[in-house]
Amino acid sequence: MSGFDLVIRQARAVTAADIFTTDIGIRNGRIAALGRNLDAGAREIDADGRHVTPGGIDAHCHFDQPTGDGSVMADDFLTGTRSAACGGTTTVIPFACQQKGQSLRAAVEDYHRRAGGKALIDYAFHMIITDPTPQVLNEELPSLIRQGLTSFKIYMTYDALKLNDRQMIDALSAARREGAMVMVHAENADCISWLTEKLLAAGHTAPRFHASSRPMLVEREATHRAIAFAELVDVPVLIVHVSGREAVEQIRWAQGNGLRVYAETCPQYLFLTSDALGDDDGHFHGAKCICSPPPRDKANQEVIWQGLSNGVFQVFSSDHAPFHFDGPLGKKAHGSNPSFDKIANGIPGVETRLALLWSEGVLTGRIDPQTFVALTSTNPARLYGLYPRKGSIAIGADADLVIWNEDNPFTLDNSLLHHAVDYTPYEGMQLRAWPGMTLSRGEIVWDGHHPLDAAGRGKFLPCDCPKPALARSRQTEILL
Repeated sequence: MSGFDLVIRQARAVTAADIFTTDIGIRNGRIAALGRNLDAGAREIDADGRHVTPGGIDAHCHFDQPTGDGSVMADDFLTGTRSAACGGTTTVIPFACQQKGQSLRAAVEDYHRRAGGKALIDYAFHMIITDPTPQVLNEELPSLIRQGLTSFKIYMTYDALKLNDRQMIDALSAARREGAMVMVHAENADCISWLTEKLLAAGHTAPRFHASSRPMLVEREATHRAIAFAELVDVPVLIVHVSGREAVEQIRWAQGNGLRVYAETCPQYLFLTSDALGDDDGHFHGAKCICSPPPRDKANQEVIWQGLSNGVFQVFSSDHAPFHFDGPLGKKAHGSNPSFDKIANGIPGVETRLALLWSEGVLTGRIDPQTFVALTSTNPARLYGLYPRKGSIAIGADADLVIWNEDNPFTLDNSLLHHAVDYTPYEGMQLRAWPGMTLSRGEIVWDGHHPLDAAGRGKFLPCDCPKPALARSRQTEILL
């Protein structure tokens, strides 16, 4: 076969199932051939036996998302997707967030405007439903799903976002009817509110008390409740950013009992602990690591690592939520030293996600390369309706590829990154790998030194509805 635009020679290709040495022939942005000694291409890259993985899919990240609390995200679709590409991610799925009292369609239209002409790599949208009125669930949601927005997130905490139990059940029922995938932020809002009031009344305002206001039991209880609602309605759900043992136990029980419960975790639960929030009441530096759920302790880190290798987790995302540490619009939007409950939730990580897991997961033997690919690319593509176009190294798939460098250990510093945030919570970590090259649809968007200057080349990706098998419960046999 001839006429390749590009041939990658001697790639040690990794999929979710296999590792094999091959040349990769690319034509018109797609993989056209795999095999030894392919015909010459117009351009050639010698991978020289290095690992080549599918481009990462970061299925949980936040860019230019309205917050409503005075804070402003540092990354828009230009800086966010540029940073993602430099870290080996070729597809991102951020969130079009409905504001209470407004339409879901308006949120999606606004997010298309924010993304337009900026993205360097391909992108899809999840939706966030905060006001599940009959109009939203019965008219707007079905129409948007037909347009390729086939997943949405619901919250059990944050006053501006949370749904009550009945609203959750109604939203899950609509997802079942329309074939959508539901993501759940599982923390008990009332427990958090009560604990926060008690802590503030006692004068405990420092960042480290954020963790005290969100102990594992609030995540455990909400995870249990979300699973129960999903079982009642008989619909798959994905529990996002799982932080520790107690929520893992709930998820493992559900999976062991045949429920279609999926789980996601993030780098902060593998590489940060609650100590990162600080240990001194007057020390604001810990605000850099405030996220929800908060990082736990070393023992819970090990539980999360085990969940990556034993199948509890299907997805590894960044939950990139980029707020400046300094300045009036980020972590300090409510003053130079606000109480923990007034600090913008979220940490950056879209660029460091893959390198952290390859360095500390694959190269240490905690997980194998195939599991890495499944967690960071193939599984998100399947769960969110992008497979087989995205998520694998296969003939006909988009030529989204990462060629890895593994022989140049370095110390991570924020100055090396390409996001617009003024810090990284992983500053000073010793890493052993970084993407040496990132290709998006056959085009080099990161050459190991510089990102491609091509704002707007990224395409919006309509997603198919995932079709996981449903095991009907007795309740749904009667009611549905």
